Amino acid sequence: MRRFVAEPPQAEFVEKPAPSDLDLVQRAQQEDAVAYDELVRRYQERIYATVYHMTSNHDDANDLVQETFIKAYRALKTFKGDSSFYTWVYRIAVNKTINFLKQRKNRVNMSLNNVDFNAENDPDLVALVSDKTPRRDLNLAELQDKLNAAMLKLSEHHRMVVTLHDIQGLSHEEIAAIMDCNIGTVRSRLFYARQQMQGYLSDYLK
Repeated sequence: MRRFVAEPPQAEFVEKPAPSDLDLVQRAQQEDAVAYDELVRRYQERIYATVYHMTSNHDDANDLVQETFIKAYRALKTFKGDSSFYTWVYRIAVNKTINFLKQRKNRVNMSLNNVDFNAENDPDLVALVSDKTPRRDLNLAELQDKLNAAMLKLSEHHRMVVTLHDIQGLSHEEIAAIMDCNIGTVRSRLFYARQQMQGYLSDYLK
C-alpha cells in the first residue's frame, strides 16, 4: 500500500510594513547609509518640484536638492523628532532656495494648471485657462509670460508661500512648520500674494 506522508505546512509570506521615517532617521543617525538613502528616495521628488517652481531651472533645482540632503545628513544628529523629518528637511530646502533667489534673482515659472489662487475668484482667468475654451490656445503663451512676470514681483517669502500652497498643495499648518512662522503669518502672506498677483494680471484680464 502506498504510504502518504503529510508535507509540512508552508510558511505564509508576510510582507513587513515599511519602516517609519523616525525609524529610518534613528538608523541613519547610527551611520546607516541605506536608511538615509530611503529617506532621500521618499522626499526628493517633492522637494525637487518645490525648488524647481521657485528657480525655473533644472540644474539649479538639482543642485539645491542635493545640497539640501547633504546638509540634512550632516545635521541629522541634531534632529530630535520635535517635527516630522519631512517638515525638517523641507525647511532646509526652503531656506536654501530663498537664499539662492536673493543672491541670483533667477526667473521663476509657474504652470498655468496651478493658478488656483486666481481661478478661485476670477471668471475671466477661468475662461483663459479652460481646456474647453477656444481662447486658450490664443492666450496661453501671453498669459504664461504675464504670470511669470507677476511671480517675479513677489518677494521670495510670498513666492514660496504661493508655491507650497497653490502648487504643492500643502496645508497652512505644514507651511508654517516648514517656514518656521505661525499660521497667521502664512495666511496673511498668501492673501497678500494673491491680491498682488490679481492686481498684476488685472490689466491683461480686462
